[in-house]
Amino acid sequence: QVQLSESGGGLVQAGGSLKLSCVTSGRTGSSYTLGWFRQAPGKEREFVAAIFRSGSATYYGDSVKGRFTISRDRAKNTWYLQMNSLEPDDTAVYYCASGTGLITSTVRNGAAYPNWGRGTQVTVSS
Repeated sequence: QVQLSESGGGLVQAGGSLKLSCVTSGRTGSSYTLGWFRQAPGKEREFVAAIFRSGSATYYGDSVKGRFTISRDRAKNTWYLQMNSLEPDDTAVYYCASGTGLITSTVRNGAAYPNWGRGTQVTVSS
């Protein structure tokens, strides 16, 4: 079983930065993908970013491209989401998720990830 735990959320002013962390444990498999998603009140879950375990490819949602960066420290089983130039519309609960066997056409689909963390709140004030 795979466990994921997010941290690093908080309150920040518009234009500021935050770095989220996701620690994974358990049987993650050799070819898993780690994704970040977010959900704001009253809105659907939104894809934010994803990275293959090998780090060979990264993917970003259109609304965060150029501002957010996903990375990983394989030795620590920890994945990061560096968020810069934050905007009030970035306010949401951020979740990390993992899955195996994902491909380019499925990394943006939350339903393709069977393992989820509990989320961390990010609030951006204007």
